[in-house]
Amino acid sequence: QVQLVESGGGLVQPGGSLRLSCAASGIAFSIYTMGWYRQAPGKQRELVATITSGGETNYADSVKGRFTSSRDNVNHTVYLQMISLKPEDADVYYCSAHYVIRNYWGQGTQVTVSS
Repeated sequence: QVQLVESGGGLVQPGGSLRLSCAASGIAFSIYTMGWYRQAPGKQRELVATITSGGETNYADSVKGRFTSSRDNVNHTVYLQMISLKPEDADVYYCSAHYVIRNYWGQGTQVTVSS
């Protein structure tokens, strides 16, 4: 059974930082491209960052320079370090795992940016 479990969300003030984690099980983690997406109510889910099996990263323009994704292939965990958070970063953040035609999603973790 594949599970992606996000954690680390919460309430942070503008300019603050959070680190999201996504623990994966049931997949050959090291071969998967892992992704972070976010979705606001009534809006489409949008890509935030991806990290390939080789560690190459890609970011949405809106988060470049502020968000960093990394992965731990030993512990089957992917991270999203977020700094300089803005109110518009507030969303539910989802972890994803992609390999060829296989796509898996976590349940999401809420990030709230507010003073």
